[in-house]
Amino acid sequence: MDAIWTVTWAAIYHQVVKSIPYCYPSLPLGNDNIRLLRLIPNKNEAAIIKCELFNYSLERGKGTHLYEALSYVWGNPNEIVPIFIDDHILSVTTNLHAALLRLRDRDIARTVWVDAVCINQENEREKEQQIQLMAKIYGQANRVVVWLGEAADNSDQALEEIRVTGSKKATNSSTNETIQPAVLALFQRPWFRRIWVLQEVAAARHVLIMCGPTEIDGYAFCLGVDSLKGFHEAPADLQSLIRSVIYLIRGALFRPSYVMGRSGSPLGELVDMYHTHKATRRHDKVYALLGMSSDDLRKASLLPNYGVPWKELLERLAKFLLSEKISVETWGDKEIAEIKSKGCIFGKVSSVLKDTALDDIQAVDVIFKNIAGLPEYMGTQRWTLRPSAKSIQDGDLICLLQGASKPAIIRLCNDHFAIIMIAATPPENIRMKEGYIEWPKLLELVKTFTRDFLLVWDWENSPGKLQDLEEYETLIRTNDWPSEHSKAAREGHLDKATRTWNVALILGDLGYEEAEER
Repeated sequence: MDAIWTVTWAAIYHQVVKSIPYCYPSLPLGNDNIRLLRLIPNKNEAAIIKCELFNYSLERGKGTHLYEALSYVWGNPNEIVPIFIDDHILSVTTNLHAALLRLRDRDIARTVWVDAVCINQENEREKEQQIQLMAKIYGQANRVVVWLGEAADNSDQALEEIRVTGSKKATNSSTNETIQPAVLALFQRPWFRRIWVLQEVAAARHVLIMCGPTEIDGYAFCLGVDSLKGFHEAPADLQSLIRSVIYLIRGALFRPSYVMGRSGSPLGELVDMYHTHKATRRHDKVYALLGMSSDDLRKASLLPNYGVPWKELLERLAKFLLSEKISVETWGDKEIAEIKSKGCIFGKVSSVLKDTALDDIQAVDVIFKNIAGLPEYMGTQRWTLRPSAKSIQDGDLICLLQGASKPAIIRLCNDHFAIIMIAATPPENIRMKEGYIEWPKLLELVKTFTRDFLLVWDWENSPGKLQDLEEYETLIRTNDWPSEHSKAAREGHLDKATRTWNVALILGDLGYEEAEER
């Protein structure tokens, strides 16, 4: 094998020397034009990768198109390998190169869509335009191939264990001292943490998972993970990451061949669920979710534009999810926003139901407080919510900010509140003493927002890690933050006594004894 690679790299070297870099021609005019990659077959598994790029329109009929879309992690940008497009050189990462070697057939050309090759990465305008097509590209592909990387840490045994467990043929092999660490190592691969993969598998209608030479059908993978004993012993944050991806892969089997109009979930729900996933550029923590959203984003100023500073994008997102009436302050490249708004308390979470059989939802019991001008509520009510990146706890509060269409779930952190869910989707009908009332009609009855809320929306730290607002101020100040900005921010902040007083008033609305102490 070493001799084969020596010959291969020698061949690559000589071809690189005499080749010139590939130059992308412009895509034809039209909103649905993409490029597809044709992998030229080769019986020598270690031969140089040669391929062709050609233009393609997604408007050519409806339903499935005869190409595969690759879902993968780019890998180290400094570790690159050349491939050849029409005898011109294009550098790709070693992880992508390994995936293309596995995808290449011995005898038949294979047509795939790969973002790093099919999009001109040097053209920001093209990237922004193509990003808006991502859901369509993956949704209309014949199959989405998930590349987890080359075989390592007994990954072949881990995938076989998952396959066998899903077919209900397994006994107690998942407790094997070799298998269990292998399964956990597989789940800790970077692919599961990358935010772009969510949209890719959320749009897919057939998923194939590859790790080195081993392959497993996506739905079989989900069945196996659901039944795997070792998975439930994994750290909670890892379980949350895997479940979010499993939920999306499992749904591929039931997606229609062609979707008319908008489908998916509200953007706020997606942000609550997935903001802890990783992205090379912070902007992608927003842009990667747009194709999964059921919201109309055309007037939201959230469409992909990498020229918009991150702090401004985060401000736009907060106002879109809550209300234009809120005051938002963000800092540089921090994934933290300070939000001030008038609002009112609807109630509190009395209990969180743990049901591992329903990993794609979480149920909470909510005790509502009676609000002046509204019909009287009827006892405790159960809300069914999608799992959030930050776990809901007993005692969390349900608040409605002025102008918001959905309530937020917040948690007390000394002199402010941390946002747990910025846009919780309530039941369609709320049970009142005199019958049910639809949520939109209930919103219309809320006329008074008497309390001043100071909220911190933090994607970087767990709730309660930083208790006082002063700790946030210390965290967000950097050496390149202008001193006058710092001074203005300090002067603009409510002093601690006032913040504590406002918190006491809010808690007093719920009858907390702590309010009197404050």
